[in-house]
Amino acid sequence: MEIRPGKFPSSQSLLLICLLLFVFGVDVVLADISSISTNGGDIAGYQTLYDCDRKEEDTVSSVVSNNPDEKDIDIITAYSGVSGTIRLGRVKMTDLSASWVWENTVGGNREPKRSSQVMEESSQSGSRFRENPEQSMDENYSGEGGTQYSRILPMSPVKIKRQIKRQERRKLRALELSQQDKETENNIIAAAIERSKGFETGVKGKYSIWRREYESPNSDSTLKLIRDQIIMAKAYANLAKSNNESTLYNSLIKYSRESQLAIGEASSDSELHPSALDRAKDMGHILSIAKDQLYDCLTVARKLRAMLQSTDESVYAQKKKSAFLIQLAAKTVPRPLNCLPLQLAADYFLLGYHSKGDLPKEKLEDPSLYHYAIFSDNVLAASVVVNSTMQNAKEPEKHVFHIVTDKLNFAAMRMWFLVNPPSRATVEVQNIDDFKWLNSSYCSVLRQLESARIKEYYFKANHPSSLSVGSDNLKYRNPKYLSMLNHLRFYLPEVYPKLDKILFLDDDIVVQKDLTPLWSIDLKGMVNGAVETCKESFHRFDKYLNFSNPLISNNFSPNACGWAFGMNIFDLKEWKKRNITGIYHRWQDMNEDRTLWKLGTLPPGLITFYNLTYPLNRGWHVLGLGYDPALNQTEIENAAVIHYNGNYKPWLNLAVSKYRSYWSRYVMFENPYLRLCNISEQ
Repeated sequence: MEIRPGKFPSSQSLLLICLLLFVFGVDVVLADISSISTNGGDIAGYQTLYDCDRKEEDTVSSVVSNNPDEKDIDIITAYSGVSGTIRLGRVKMTDLSASWVWENTVGGNREPKRSSQVMEESSQSGSRFRENPEQSMDENYSGEGGTQYSRILPMSPVKIKRQIKRQERRKLRALELSQQDKETENNIIAAAIERSKGFETGVKGKYSIWRREYESPNSDSTLKLIRDQIIMAKAYANLAKSNNESTLYNSLIKYSRESQLAIGEASSDSELHPSALDRAKDMGHILSIAKDQLYDCLTVARKLRAMLQSTDESVYAQKKKSAFLIQLAAKTVPRPLNCLPLQLAADYFLLGYHSKGDLPKEKLEDPSLYHYAIFSDNVLAASVVVNSTMQNAKEPEKHVFHIVTDKLNFAAMRMWFLVNPPSRATVEVQNIDDFKWLNSSYCSVLRQLESARIKEYYFKANHPSSLSVGSDNLKYRNPKYLSMLNHLRFYLPEVYPKLDKILFLDDDIVVQKDLTPLWSIDLKGMVNGAVETCKESFHRFDKYLNFSNPLISNNFSPNACGWAFGMNIFDLKEWKKRNITGIYHRWQDMNEDRTLWKLGTLPPGLITFYNLTYPLNRGWHVLGLGYDPALNQTEIENAAVIHYNGNYKPWLNLAVSKYRSYWSRYVMFENPYLRLCNISEQ
């Protein structure tokens, strides 16, 4: 239809033109919608993979023609204006967005691709992209009509570089993590090797480095079975004897003896004789017969209860004997320690050391120096105290040791320190028998030790019936309680009248740090400076004193904290001012019948210095190395003084092996006297 200029078309002609334009526009829109609906999954997937914020120039360059023939086609569109009037517009094909596609409805296969094919093609395209990230994507899709249309989707160079750098960073991070894993593994292996070097492989008997819960619960099942069978056989044998079943009784006794022989001294299944399992089977057969003939629930339970009570009594008796033997072993002098003082005493007189004069008294009475008091009859133990103190002292020339021993060991003790003098320190050895003021008229303990009651208490221990009094009293029959060396600590101002302060040390301690700061501690008017030993309810006054006696309960608190003898700094000026020795004598006289406390020096010490003891820091003094094998190793190593209080002294075979090295490092094993007496490091 031709429209001439200058004339308006008729109404019919205008209506026909609008109808044609409307039909053409609807056809284009339907084609677009059908293309989107048919390929929605692929397009959505494509947009999810590559949809990102692009720069303006990237967006413009990515718009290409959807026409496979690459022709520029004009498209006339009709649309409604703002005022509602219909308007016409012309659009180039190259200006359309990427969502518009060119559809050829002529021919072609309309069957869509299967999902498996789509997944296969997508995986192949993904692998191609991973192999060459710089290559642009070219995906082929099949629409509903089977017409293939292509789309070139380039990536920006910036994104490609970022992706390459991201992959490089991932590779570097993976390499670093693998190297860290190797270093960690090597450190773990090295630490395990170091720990394995510390294992004690010389322990006799059954030994396992694993904890108990890692042991197999059935590892000793055969041994346990045989032991249970023996117990049941004894129970049924007693029942058979009471019922006059002599044949069954003899069989049970016979198999019980055979099972006991099969066990022997075995402590695990691996130590059992090969025939032990056969014995267990035979015993099980005879026990089955006994059960059929004799079993009665109440009777068997009553018999087992009686056996349990008898076993408990036997165990209690064995514990008392064990306690007595431990006390005996702890107080018996080993042969090497007995040899040492004999050799020293012999040379003391043979080599003329007894004619040497005493030391000048200037240093011995100088209150500005550091004075120590050691009361001991053990030469080797006293030498370790002096050696350990001097090796850790900062000014050895200012230290003075006052050693008091008995008449029997005086020559040996003096000979040792004359031959082996400590570096630049002064050592004075005195005989307690030379203290003429220490007699029974002045000293309460000496007067009590001479009484018939105390002699009976001590010497009846040789009678077998003495074990019936219990193991608790055995340690108080220790010979050291008969020695005045143990009680001399209550007479320090009389022994050292010229001194102001003195540090008292037991002979079973080891010094690991410089002790000179103890003399500068302000005791706040107290007489005794000591480390307290109470933790919660342990080692308080009620553990040592008899609070059922009104003399004790009316004067002391049962919850008062105890403290340790063994390393004590004493203010002798304050001691004299408060008449501490007089307080000790008064309480010692009241305890002549031993009703206030048992024998020993700690209970009267707690009473004498009650409310007169200044608590020192726990790091100065760590106790328990002579009886507790579970002490904190770090506390031991950091302590200034460690104390082997208890029966397991470091010079005995009873000593706890892991604590022995702290003491033995200060023993001069190369000394000719020690080698002569076969005293060597164990």
